Amino acid sequence: MKNSALLEVKPGHKVRLRDVPTDSTHGYSSKDDSLNDLEKLRKRLISLQETLYAERKQSVLVVFQAMDTGGKDGAVKSILSGVNPAGVQITGFKAPSAEELEHDFLWRIHPKTPPRGIIGVWNRSHYEDVLIVRVHKMIDKKTCQRRYEDINAFERILNDSGVTVLKFFLHISKDEQKQRLQARLDDPEKTWKFNPNDLKERVLWDDYQAAYEDAINACSTDFAPWNVVSADHNWARNIAVAQKLVDTLESLDPQFPKPTFDPKTIHID
Repeated sequence: MKNSALLEVKPGHKVRLRDVPTDSTHGYSSKDDSLNDLEKLRKRLISLQETLYAERKQSVLVVFQAMDTGGKDGAVKSILSGVNPAGVQITGFKAPSAEELEHDFLWRIHPKTPPRGIIGVWNRSHYEDVLIVRVHKMIDKKTCQRRYEDINAFERILNDSGVTVLKFFLHISKDEQKQRLQARLDDPEKTWKFNPNDLKERVLWDDYQAAYEDAINACSTDFAPWNVVSADHNWARNIAVAQKLVDTLESLDPQFPKPTFDPKTIHID
């Protein structure tokens, strides 16, 4: 496999998103050049996920965050193609309900964490509560800082409980977002994805980039580091994320449980 060139943000190191390329091809010359390796990664992921599910001792939580059109859905669809659906739990976090707003911001999050043996995937996450609410000035700087601390404590609890947290920021350029928004307008089968409010959020691009940058820097820890993925090219994004997920599962080294009986003594008539 080629080097995915995925940027893992080390604790204590400050990333500046404007210095991170959005159009990296992760060492591949073209989409066709990457297909063989991506298929190998998918097959390896299917095997590892099956073992993790059978073992039922540890779990993985994959968090996707991105600007609008960043490719969260596409990444999930590509990478998890072919895995046992019983071993995957996908959650999309929308705007909080009235009931959820009556509680602390993590109240609705914790019940969605993956149980042992499961790969949990979050399309947006608890990080929305230090992103959109900050950009729209719904919380002040002091509250935002306190939430960073709460998030780190929450992810520490997960890690200590056997949940490995993988966080991906799918990094696209403003020009690429423009093209993807236009594509939704031009394709009748994609128009349903277009929301006019996305254009209002697009005006706040720089504010969102600053909010993401601060959240990544404040919440990249030894036990749950952030990964910034160049995502202008969907195929390059997919192989980078798949490689990281496979590497993580291999490091966890799940094992099939040993039978509690001697198979040789079983006779099936």
